[in-house]
Amino acid sequence: MQLARRMIAEAIGTFWLVFGGCGAAVISAHFPDVGIGLLGVAFAFGLTLLTMAYTIGHISGCHINPAVTVGLWAGGRFPARDILPYIIAQVVGAIIAAWVLMIIAVGKPGFDLATSGLAQNGFGAGSPGGYGLGPALLIEAVLTAGFLMVILGSTDTRAPKGFAPIAIGLSLTLIHLISIPVTNTSVNPARSTGPALIVGGLALQQLWLFWVAPLIGGLVGGVGYRLLFIEVPPKPDIVGDIAQPRPAP
Repeated sequence: MQLARRMIAEAIGTFWLVFGGCGAAVISAHFPDVGIGLLGVAFAFGLTLLTMAYTIGHISGCHINPAVTVGLWAGGRFPARDILPYIIAQVVGAIIAAWVLMIIAVGKPGFDLATSGLAQNGFGAGSPGGYGLGPALLIEAVLTAGFLMVILGSTDTRAPKGFAPIAIGLSLTLIHLISIPVTNTSVNPARSTGPALIVGGLALQQLWLFWVAPLIGGLVGGVGYRLLFIEVPPKPDIVGDIAQPRPAP
């Protein structure tokens, strides 16, 4: 598949993730009487990834996340030359999604972008639960590393065929159930960048963490899976072969 087409697929997939997940948080989570709450938002993010995995997985691999792209490279599954184009496409898709979501959200009377936001990520004053920098950095790195383990394991040639998107989507749901109170859940630098650029202020000042921590986690998860679980064919025992007596001609 041509790189340009794969980049378009990544941009569309990231748009769907950010618009669907952040849209659920901004529009539906606190709607009177029928708000979907934390559980609904977590499932919204998981469902966006699951649906896109089946839609564009065979086109671009459905990374839709710079940390996943870097982690797959670290795990030996992705070429270094395509890392930057993929990340550019992912960030563009996320920015467009946040911009479209903002246009829709401000259509509600009383909505204030500065106070309500677009489900941006943060720590300290920007954390839903008031968690500081250290816990935010740790949880984002740990959950991203685990996320890469799930991705690499479920797409391994030894894994059951056809079920990887379900495992990956449910994994993202679980990740959100754990960390929404801490950072509003990133594990995805592109997902953090789109809303932060639109909202500005504190979200933009704290954006660095949501690049650093997921990228570290992605590298750890990719390298860890490669070292621990990838089977390497044994090398021939040259010394043993030489030492063995040869059959008589």
